[in-house]
Amino acid sequence: MAEKMNITVLSLKQPWAELIVAGKKTIELRSWNTKHRGIFYIHASLNTDKEKCKELGLNPDELTTGAIIGKAELIDVKKYANREEFLKDAPKHYALDYEKPDYGFMLKNAERITPIRMKGQLNFWKTKI
Repeated sequence: MAEKMNITVLSLKQPWAELIVAGKKTIELRSWNTKHRGIFYIHASLNTDKEKCKELGLNPDELTTGAIIGKAELIDVKKYANREEFLKDAPKHYALDYEKPDYGFMLKNAERITPIRMKGQLNFWKTKI
């Protein structure tokens, strides 16, 4: 039997998780900063933003939830100083609502994996797969 691997995971609602593993969303917005850099796994939570799915032309019923669906590399964190800076990156984070100073987790090398069912958690969390 193969030894299980320790991994770092971040849970996201759909369609955000799908957009990241598809390589379309390269900035993940958060209200908090992190020191984490490197590979992390993407967990699609049970909650789905159905309105956003419709806006993006995605069928929410076809999106995987409650599972780790991919991984990406976090290469840097950007602190948004103002609305103009935030909106300049909108094609990379898919958001237009600038209500508070957000952090942009800069991602690269996203890829999809075979889904691994499990419960999600808040912030970055650790598990074994």
